[in-house]
Amino acid sequence: MIIRQVVNSIFRSCSYIVSRDQQSWLIDCGDVDQILPLIDGTLCGVMLTHAHFDHIYGLNTLLSLFPSMPVYTSKAGLDGLLDDKMNFSRYYGDPLVLEKPGNVRTVNDGTTIDLMNGIQAKAVFTPGHSPCCVTWIIGDAVFTGDSYIPGVKTVANIPHSDKHMAAQSESAIRQLAEHRAIYPGHAPAL
Repeated sequence: MIIRQVVNSIFRSCSYIVSRDQQSWLIDCGDVDQILPLIDGTLCGVMLTHAHFDHIYGLNTLLSLFPSMPVYTSKAGLDGLLDDKMNFSRYYGDPLVLEKPGNVRTVNDGTTIDLMNGIQAKAVFTPGHSPCCVTWIIGDAVFTGDSYIPGVKTVANIPHSDKHMAAQSESAIRQLAEHRAIYPGHAPAL
C-alpha cells in the first residue's frame, strides 16, 4: 500500500491518496489539481475525516469528474456537507454545499469498508473538534483529520465543538496509533 500526501492551499490541510494495484482512495478533498496526478489507476472513493471547509472544498469538482464515486462520512458529516454554515465555507467567501448528496454513504462507528485486495478501512468516531469527526484506520495507518495533530492542541473552541469529547477522542487515537503511523489533517507550518 502506498500513501501520498497533498498539502492543500487552504490552511495547509492535508489530503491523502492510498493506492495499491491501480486502485486509489482519497482521504479528505482539497486541491483537486494537486490530487489527480497522484492517483494510481482508478479513484474508487473518498473518505472524509470531517466536513469542515478546508477538508471538503474540492469535492464538487471531484464529483463532476467522477460522477458515481462514493463519499464516506458520518451522518453528522452529511449534515455538514449540506450546510455552508455548519462546514464554515460561508465565512470564507466560498459557500459550499455538496451538489451530489446521493453519492454519500454514511458510516457508523466501527464500520469497515473493503478498499482493495483485502485492505479495509475502519471508521472510528472521534468527535470533539466537530461532532462529525471520523478517524480512519487502514492497515498500519491512522488518518486522524483534526481530531489529533501531533504537537498541536486540538481545536475545540469553535461552534459545535466539545473540549471534553476532544480530550477523550485524542486519548483514544493515541491508543489506536500506538503501533501505527499517524497521518493528521494539517501539515506543520513552514
